[in-house]
Amino acid sequence: MSRYVACFESLAAERRGAFIPFTVLGFPDPVRCGEQLDLLARHADALELGIPFSDPVADGPTIQRATTAALRAGATPAGCLALVAELRARHPDLPVGLLVYSNLVLRPGIDRFYQRAAAAGVDSVLVADVPGEEGEPFARAARAAGIAPVFIAPPNADARALDRIAALGEGYTYVLTRSGVTGAERAAGRPAADLLASLARRRAAPPVLGFGISRPEHVRAAMEAGAAGAISGSAVVERLGADEGRRTLDGWLAEMRAATAFPGHS
Repeated sequence: MSRYVACFESLAAERRGAFIPFTVLGFPDPVRCGEQLDLLARHADALELGIPFSDPVADGPTIQRATTAALRAGATPAGCLALVAELRARHPDLPVGLLVYSNLVLRPGIDRFYQRAAAAGVDSVLVADVPGEEGEPFARAARAAGIAPVFIAPPNADARALDRIAALGEGYTYVLTRSGVTGAERAAGRPAADLLASLARRRAAPPVLGFGISRPEHVRAAMEAGAAGAISGSAVVERLGADEGRRTLDGWLAEMRAATAFPGHS
């Protein structure tokens, strides 16, 4: 049983969704990043981690700044996978996904990239700039390596795109609450219940909402719309970069996770 399947089955029994924090690997530097990953893991049902890339077209200013800081601190794809391997050793049951851009996959070769990711203990890979209609080679290589290929379902996806996403995706489906780029400075859009229902009819991987998820009420709204979880990225990175007190950050993460209770259950 994959870690994602085990995670979502366990959460369903608890009547709540998944809280999935995101951060940039190597931010603000490799040593502190490892410490921060352990902090996030304490409050996470799964983690989504970005490998720094020089042109992160889907990311807003907060994550772009974190990416730049990580690259300046010497982050490399190999070093990032080493951080994941160390995290996996400390947290053997936690689902861990990567968010990357296609150049990082194509440069070493698709098969080699996924094999290296699998060796580090990665459970899923989302290639942010590869839509479902171009995803077959990536999905095939991912599955061959034992990795779940994750795809983005945008708010304006048509029936054909949703068919493709449902057919190719595994682990979870990244459902956008709005168009544009990431950023806590832009509020989450109203979760599209119709989009979630369309994915459910197609038996797509569990839908997890992202983009603008920065407050517990955003997480609750995602659960009310029928999502299986929520991803918070920019809000997490902003707090990690601000060197907030551990107790303050612990408290915010705990509030975000507590908000994943399904409606009528607490």
